[in-house]
Amino acid sequence: MRDEANGSTNGSGGVSLDTPPVLALDDLTVRFGANTVLDSLTADVDGRCIGLLGPNGAGKTTLLNTVLGFYRPSAGSARVFGWDVRREAKAVRQLIGYMPERDSFIAGMTGVRFVRMMGELSGLPSSVALERAHEVLFYVGLGEARYRALDTYSLGMKQLAKLAQAIVHGPKLLILDEPTNGLDPPARNRMLKLIREIRDGSDASVVISSHLLPDVEACCDEVLVMKQGRIATVCNLEEERRIHKKFLTLSIKGEDEAFINGLEAMGCDVGVPNRRRIRAVLPAEVEIRDLYLLAARLGVQIRQLDYKRDSLEDIFLRAMEEEEAA
Repeated sequence: MRDEANGSTNGSGGVSLDTPPVLALDDLTVRFGANTVLDSLTADVDGRCIGLLGPNGAGKTTLLNTVLGFYRPSAGSARVFGWDVRREAKAVRQLIGYMPERDSFIAGMTGVRFVRMMGELSGLPSSVALERAHEVLFYVGLGEARYRALDTYSLGMKQLAKLAQAIVHGPKLLILDEPTNGLDPPARNRMLKLIREIRDGSDASVVISSHLLPDVEACCDEVLVMKQGRIATVCNLEEERRIHKKFLTLSIKGEDEAFINGLEAMGCDVGVPNRRRIRAVLPAEVEIRDLYLLAARLGVQIRQLDYKRDSLEDIFLRAMEEEEAA
């Protein structure tokens, strides 16, 4: 018996009350002939906006194509909101809006006609698809250009048209493959703003496949990093930022021993490699301003402070190194 609300069952055949994750991979393997492209992927990802990262050839596009039903798993399974991509492909496709990396327009077709057609292919009645096409083209900023042929659009406008057709039917999962590819800075900022608006202002979850780490960091709360057809890491970015400690190097003038004792009282790990230079690791609850408050209370001057928090690039590079070592 299937739970129509969340598409999941429990082991005894009854309805499970657990809400299924956005994407659940269970030993997912995809082979083309003798070549294993996806190698036993197992992970649950459930962020509002999920970043799919990895170097060229990591298997990102193959994973997306498998989720979309273009490739059949050779072993294991993939589920979208509890629906199996192999056995329930039609239901999965109704849930998904897809913005491909490469253009796939029909020559001579206007923007509104193209988006309307894609809405109809997604199951909308013709009149509803037309109404929605006008709405989403205005939403992405192409309202004035909706009757122009897509051939005349700039690169940035074509990217926006691809986004419009992906959201026209109100999908539950929006998959964006390199959404900022080739865009100049203003167009890129506009695209990222729209993605964040969709993430925060709708019920849709978003998956972004990109090689641009700043774009993923600007939008995503969870990332799945791939390398050579395997999962290198899955992490929640907000949680990762909270639990990763902050590393500081300080130069001070004044009573250094009292300042060091104050840092240790806050729970900081402190080292003094040379006189007047202090290295400290701050626990998550201690902020930079707390150090300045301590210095002011003790009459100590902080002459220099170098501060670094783990970025998405640090997380990505560490995952690559750990996968290589494994």
